[in-house]
Amino acid sequence: MSRSAPAPAAVAPLAEDRLRRVVQVLAYTEIVSWGVLFYAFLVLATAVRDREGWPLTHLMAVFTMAQVVAAGAGLWVGRRLDRDGPRVVMTAGSALGVVAVVAVALAPTFALFVVAWVLVGVAMSATLYAPAFTVLTHWAGARRVRALTVVTLVAGLASTVFGPLAALLEDLGTWRSAYLLLAVPLASTVAVHWWGLRDPWTPVPPDPQDAAGRPDPSRLLRTPEFGLLVAAFTLAGFCVYAAVVNLVPLLTDGGLTPLVAAVALGLGGVGQVAGRLVYGPLLAPLPVRPRTVLVVAAASVTTFGLAVSARWAVLVCVVSFAAGVARGIFTLIQATAVSDRWGTQAFGARSSVLSGAVMVTAAFAPWLGALIASVVGGYDGAFVVVAVAGGLSAVVLALLPGPRVPAAAPH
Repeated sequence: MSRSAPAPAAVAPLAEDRLRRVVQVLAYTEIVSWGVLFYAFLVLATAVRDREGWPLTHLMAVFTMAQVVAAGAGLWVGRRLDRDGPRVVMTAGSALGVVAVVAVALAPTFALFVVAWVLVGVAMSATLYAPAFTVLTHWAGARRVRALTVVTLVAGLASTVFGPLAALLEDLGTWRSAYLLLAVPLASTVAVHWWGLRDPWTPVPPDPQDAAGRPDPSRLLRTPEFGLLVAAFTLAGFCVYAAVVNLVPLLTDGGLTPLVAAVALGLGGVGQVAGRLVYGPLLAPLPVRPRTVLVVAAASVTTFGLAVSARWAVLVCVVSFAAGVARGIFTLIQATAVSDRWGTQAFGARSSVLSGAVMVTAAFAPWLGALIASVVGGYDGAFVVVAVAGGLSAVVLALLPGPRVPAAAPH
């Protein structure tokens, strides 16, 4: 006689004081991890080229490779988080990150430099947004939008803090000594993760089940609906990230000075913070589908606006701010895309597929933007193509079925 599987235990959200601690921990570890593992390279890459003689195109290819590795490793990380929780996974990811950054700093040859960046990619998979979003979705429950907003607001300052810091450290020594010193704050995240993510974790069995009644985590992942959602967010991610990383070439090709282009880019960052601040009170109460379509459509429209305003300094600064608002909200829309539609069952496994697809797109956005510009004859035409991709994403999202879970109370 066969036994029926026990019903899964309900996930009890953390009490307010304990959730506050988790949010503070992740806000700190995210800003440090993003700053050291991601943004420092964007500042130090030219110094690496100048000192080592390694072509910048090769260095950028290595950086893109690390993000692809992160997306692939994230599939395993997501399933492990569902089963065991974040304490061991994220602590180990931080420790590996320290080892990887030291290996980058000490790499004597380009081949070993590449190997070190493979390790960085694995560390990214266990420390950046995807695992943090899983933790907050699990432990915050209906308060997840507020928690996600706080963490992404703080992490959004990673480039503001660690970009200048990396430049200062390199100016005082070399790119190698800069990375060695940046490994120190990263090392602090090992203890912070271990201490701050110690609350009990309720394993959430994958759902739905297969024909024999056994958990089947991949069933939803194989449905056309989930595939279309991933495809739509991949297109939307390309629209959002290609617009920001190719903004300076667009504006300088249009005749604006590098200083004006930098100001426009900075205003986009301010808009990103503003978008995250207004998301909770203004957009989170809306139904899932119109909320998502509205944000992605706004990203498409503002990307097109950048293309047509690229020759007028004041106008492009205004449009860049608006594009930043859409970009900031898109991060939160992506973080809740799976839980808003199918609940939190096996959230880590499912969300890691979506996050991985967007991460790979973001990694290739600089190269794809330049390629499209070369094909269509300029960055203004490339931005129109990118805007069309965002518009197509909005159409697909509008046609997708509504959520399979009851609407939650406003978070």
